[in-house]
Amino acid sequence: MLKIDKLNFSYDDLKVLWDIDLEVHEGEIVSVVGSNGAGKSTTLKNISRLVRPDSGSILFQGEEITKLESHQVVERGIVQVPEGRKIFPEMTVRENLRMGSFIKSAKATRESNMERVFTLFPRLKEREKQLGGTMSGGEQQMLAIGRGLMTNPKLLLLDEPSLGLSPLLVGNIFEIIKEINRQGVTILLVEQNVYQSLRIAHRGYVLETGRVVLSGKGEDLLNDPHVRKAFLGM
Repeated sequence: MLKIDKLNFSYDDLKVLWDIDLEVHEGEIVSVVGSNGAGKSTTLKNISRLVRPDSGSILFQGEEITKLESHQVVERGIVQVPEGRKIFPEMTVRENLRMGSFIKSAKATRESNMERVFTLFPRLKEREKQLGGTMSGGEQQMLAIGRGLMTNPKLLLLDEPSLGLSPLLVGNIFEIIKEINRQGVTILLVEQNVYQSLRIAHRGYVLETGRVVLSGKGEDLLNDPHVRKAFLGM
């Protein structure tokens, strides 16, 4: 579904990504893990066309997308849930969700998608008239993911969905990610929580200082000596 080949990216004179190779197959959860500053979020920004690479290619369902604008990428089915949630604080839950359904293909299924989100996140149904900015961090994360689902994504990009959440809510979020995948959505997950993200991943990539240093099945990476020492304190 997604193939990144020799992706290089710099912020002005600062090189951030070095020859990134990455693949996501339809139906998978693929996790990209690494410490803060490893280049994980920058990789997602390149896929979403929020920044332009120095060189390399990004193919989505066989189409080169590096020259597309960000809204064109969304129209093709790539949807990013950004780090920090980025909800609209002065809008209600329902209004926030509607903001995820303004491309043509999503308008026709707006109401059914709304019900799908409310089934997945009953808490949002209870608070559908509440302003987004008055909700807890966990509720806002649910809302951000729900807004992404309103766009009918083929590939959902999740950027640090567990950031700032309590341990209990972290577990809930990862179970929800698994359920979204079971419903047919392919997921590319970027996370600092190495254990939880590799635990649910079909495959994973380890980034260090902008380079892929390891890749493989999620379970195999969890048992890798380097991963256990560098990220799990074992």
